[in-house]
Amino acid sequence: MISKITKLTAAAAFGLASVLSVANAAEPPKGGTVAAVENTKGPIKIAFLSFQNNPFWTPVTDGAKAANDYLKGFNATVDFVDLGNELSAEAVVAGIEGALAKQYNGIVVVPIFDGTARIINEATEAGVPVFNIVAEGAAPSERLAFIGQDATSAGEQIGKFIQEKMNGKGKLGVITGYFGATQHTQRMNGAVDYLKANAPDIQIVGPFENKDKAEEAYSLVQDMMTSNPDLSMVYVTAGGPFGAAKAVKDLGLTGKVGVVGFDHTPDNMQYLKTGEMVGLLDQAPYQQALDASVMLYNYLVAGTEPPAKVIPVVGNLLTPADAK
Repeated sequence: MISKITKLTAAAAFGLASVLSVANAAEPPKGGTVAAVENTKGPIKIAFLSFQNNPFWTPVTDGAKAANDYLKGFNATVDFVDLGNELSAEAVVAGIEGALAKQYNGIVVVPIFDGTARIINEATEAGVPVFNIVAEGAAPSERLAFIGQDATSAGEQIGKFIQEKMNGKGKLGVITGYFGATQHTQRMNGAVDYLKANAPDIQIVGPFENKDKAEEAYSLVQDMMTSNPDLSMVYVTAGGPFGAAKAVKDLGLTGKVGVVGFDHTPDNMQYLKTGEMVGLLDQAPYQQALDASVMLYNYLVAGTEPPAKVIPVVGNLLTPADAK
C-alpha cells in the first residue's frame, strides 16, 4: 500500500526546495529529483513525444531514456517517439493522436506551438493525462502540468546581459528559430522589449528566422555583417546559435562580435570557450524530461499531483570565463 505523500517538490533547478518524500519510494534516478512510488496499478505505458532537429534535443532524448531505464523497475515504460526535424503544431497533433490510438496511459510532449491545445484537451478528456515540457503554446490547455523556463523572463535576462555587454549602444542582430513558436517569440520579445525601454541606443537588425538550423544561422550572420559591418552582437533565441558563432569565427571577428543564445550543448560550449559565444542560458532539458516522466508515472499509479501546474526552470547563464 502506498503511504501518504507528505511533501512533493521539484529540486532547486526548478526553483523549489526538495524532492518527493514518500515511504516505499526509490531514490531519484541520477540527474533527476523525483522518486517513483510503488506501482499497484499494473503495467503503465507513457509516450514521450519530442523533436530531433538540433543538438538541444539530445539531452531531452537522454532524459526520456533515463526515465525508461528507471521506471522499468516499476513495471512502466517510457517510449520515445520522434516527431521529426521540422517543428510544427501538426507534428504534435499527429504524435498525440498516434499515442491515443496506441492506448498509452499518459503522454509527455513538447507542444511549443499554438494549435496544440485542442488535442491535449481531447487526450485529457479521454483519461490520458498530458505533461508538457520545455515550451508550450500561448493558448491554455487542460494539461496535467508544465515544466519549463518562463520564456519572456529568460528573454529579459538575456536583454539585460546584452545591454551590459554592448554598453547600451550599437547594433544587435536578432535570429529566432520559428516565427510561429510561442517560446521563441517570447524569448525574442522579452529581450527586444527590454532593450527598447532601457537601451534605446541599441539598434535591432532583424529579426530573421533560422528554423533552428545552425547552417541557416551561419548564413544569416554573414548576410548581416555584409549589410551592417558595424554589428557588435547577435542574439539567437532558439536552436543553432553555434552556427552564428562559427560565422563570427570564420569572418575573423572573434572578440569584436559576440553571440548570445541558449543551452549548454557541446557545440555551443565549444564556442563559449573560444570567445565567439559570449553568453549561454541553460534550461535543464535532461532534468525536465526525466522529472516530468516520473511525475506523470506517479500521477498515473497513485494520483499524486505535480507540485504546481507550472514548474519553472531557473536558468544558469554562462560566459567564457565560466567555461575555462
